Amino acid sequence: MYNFFLQAGAVLAGLAVALGAFGAHGLRNMLLQTGRTANFETAAQYQMYHALAILLVGVLLIHYPHRQLVWAGWCFIVGIFFFSGSLYILSLSNVTKWGAVTPIGGVAFLAGWVLLLIAFIRNA
Repeated sequence: MYNFFLQAGAVLAGLAVALGAFGAHGLRNMLLQTGRTANFETAAQYQMYHALAILLVGVLLIHYPHRQLVWAGWCFIVGIFFFSGSLYILSLSNVTKWGAVTPIGGVAFLAGWVLLLIAFIRNA
């Protein structure tokens, strides 16, 4: 399972860089016109933070195969898709209803961090 999270983290981190660069350069004018630059930047930042967290989970699973770590990794992946994904769609479509999806991803992120903490406590 650790290999899956290492691969997923690497792919999602790379996509965060690519999407961030595309937003800053290729979509700059459109995002400025719609006022969605900050939303797009937040999506890319949170995607990168949590891609790095997924990589951390993968490395930790090599040494500490706790099921809480596996669940944390899945929560981070779900969080990226719902949080960052909804912000990307909102930024590109300017359909504000996508903002209602974002908190689902935020809750998944929080659950992932709590599960990571539980894994650390149980390992202590």
